[in-house]
Amino acid sequence: MEERLQKVMANAGVASRRASEKLILDGKVMVNGQVIKELGVKVSPSDVVLVNGQAIDREDKVYYLLYKPRGVITAVKDDKGRKTVVDILDDVSQRVYPVGRLDYDTSGLLLLTNDGQMANRLMHPRYKVNKTYVAKVKGIPSNDVLKRLRLGVIIEGKKTAPAKVKVISSDRQKQTAIVQLTIHEGRNHQVRNMLKAVGHPVQKLSRETYGFLTLKGLTSGDYRALTRDEIDELKKMTGLK
Repeated sequence: MEERLQKVMANAGVASRRASEKLILDGKVMVNGQVIKELGVKVSPSDVVLVNGQAIDREDKVYYLLYKPRGVITAVKDDKGRKTVVDILDDVSQRVYPVGRLDYDTSGLLLLTNDGQMANRLMHPRYKVNKTYVAKVKGIPSNDVLKRLRLGVIIEGKKTAPAKVKVISSDRQKQTAIVQLTIHEGRNHQVRNMLKAVGHPVQKLSRETYGFLTLKGLTSGDYRALTRDEIDELKKMTGLK
């Protein structure tokens, strides 16, 4: 089955489809040894595609859900020799990549795939994929604090999008609380920074949901392949189906 060259590049995780088109127009792409400088070219699975002299990866698309433990790096490899999320998926033969990231000390739901186009869309703010976190925080947030989080707080000069937030439980003796926070943005350390900005630093953090996906049936360090229905639902959410 032939597909447009820029779509094949996007699916392989080279870049977004628009950025892939620019690479083609800039003469950075070769098909079967020939430089391609025009859009509309279609390629088959047997064609050899090079971008900046490097062959692109055209493996079958796979999708995994991982219950990331604390103390694991969200990366493909780590120059300090620390364990990565890819190390956990040691029996997966395809080269998968994490969709977004969770901090070293944050546990919870993480998607990994080799479908670059879907990964790019899931991370793009346009698609507003909700992610729910549960945090143990210092202090007990007041109703005014919760209202600030719901309306958005200023982090590094930029206001966050409105969030859903509630206090699940509190311990007045220890002066701690368990807070559930749902956002669709994906800024670096966002949940920690939001709670810190309102005076309630995070002591422990976990991501419980990603869109409609949950950690049901998994314990820390477990992972599973997504079902066909789950993959189809993600494609619908991101306009790929």
